[in-house]
Amino acid sequence: MINHKREKMETLNKTNLIEDFIPYIEKPNKRWYIMVFVLLALIGVGLYAFVYQVIYGHIVTGMRDYVVWGVYIVNFIFFLGLSYAGALIAGIFHLAGVQWGKPFHRILKIITITTLIIGPIYILLCIGRPDRLFNLFIYARIQSPITWDIIAIVTDMFFCIAYLYFIHIEDFAKLRDYKGLNVANWRKKLYRWLAIGYTGAKEQKKLLNQALNIMAAIIIPTSIIAYSLLAWLFGMNLRPGWHNSIFAPFFVLTAIYSGIALLIVVIWVYRKNSGLEKYFTEEHFNYLGFALIIFALFYGYFSFSEYITEWYNSQKTPSILLNKLWDLSEFGYLFLFSNIVASILPVIIIGIPKFRSINSITFVSVLVLIALWIKRYLIIVPTLETPYIPIQDSRLDWVHYSPTWVEWALTMSGVAFFVLIFILMTKFVPIVCVSEMEEKSHGIRFFYKTRK
Repeated sequence: MINHKREKMETLNKTNLIEDFIPYIEKPNKRWYIMVFVLLALIGVGLYAFVYQVIYGHIVTGMRDYVVWGVYIVNFIFFLGLSYAGALIAGIFHLAGVQWGKPFHRILKIITITTLIIGPIYILLCIGRPDRLFNLFIYARIQSPITWDIIAIVTDMFFCIAYLYFIHIEDFAKLRDYKGLNVANWRKKLYRWLAIGYTGAKEQKKLLNQALNIMAAIIIPTSIIAYSLLAWLFGMNLRPGWHNSIFAPFFVLTAIYSGIALLIVVIWVYRKNSGLEKYFTEEHFNYLGFALIIFALFYGYFSFSEYITEWYNSQKTPSILLNKLWDLSEFGYLFLFSNIVASILPVIIIGIPKFRSINSITFVSVLVLIALWIKRYLIIVPTLETPYIPIQDSRLDWVHYSPTWVEWALTMSGVAFFVLIFILMTKFVPIVCVSEMEEKSHGIRFFYKTRK
């Protein structure tokens, strides 16, 4: 086993690791341009849908008197969960010194920043008068949980951007010093400016590590508190399905769960299309797959706790809500899919060695992401369709919510923006923290020498 690991590390260090990424940084291939064009086209469709909604109003969406929130808020919760998950996982990996997690640090922070930008945009789309958005800042009331959420998002954004920059400094210096780098002069100047004179001196490295330690220690509790505040927006409401004391830990759990699933999908894509097999190995997929199993079991436990307490409630409205979730003519199929896929499927496919592989782990991760998005949908829509006091003589299309093409177009444009950021980042810097990988490989080689 030790010889096998040693062979892998020797392979990893035959050349300067930055050279593996130079071809992607210098000149993208034709497929890169096609992908960028397709993603920009999807974003363009989303912009058209946004203008269409601004001109004609929210009547072009499926939101009505009952369901005043819809897919927009589902996306808001889902993307923010991915953001806080990326920050949490990256911070834990760094502070705990998880060596096998070093290739993921940059990916996790890019996930954090990108989704933290996309998520709040869906709040703007849900506001009937986006031109009055400034009132949230000018006339904000500290008693309102929404104000807490705004403060939490802005604070988390500040710390995460700082952390993302800090983990790039060493690689900016490597790109600055790389001889023969064939990129535009403005990019060379930008690398030089962003490297802020970093030379790898012992004192500089010490200060940078201290800064990363401090930022990681701040980000972990900040992310937990921020997503808990979002959960309390629901938990403090007396609506059935929301008024639940376990919402905050359940939100944090599902956030980390979805973050691990998204990380698996992202590294599979880079491994498949960029030839990064030696950075994202089968061992990495197995570790993350086992993490999926653990969180699937926790998810099943929390889901059971949530629904058993609602079922035991003697009031009429919670019973109506549960009947809707189980009724196959309403939300039954979505309810079964979200719970079976997120609670049971990872345990079966990843837990049984015969079924376990890189592709099967990735496939399960994609299904888990879909199931967890549906879970957010089931938190929002069925509850809003089940008020304590029904509106008298209301039309069925006012009661039942169905998303329109406008909402789906803006959802797809958000996903396209997320993918576009990753493609552009790959063009600008290595997707893997090269400096950390070199430190890891040198440390392991030193370990083997001392063991001899």
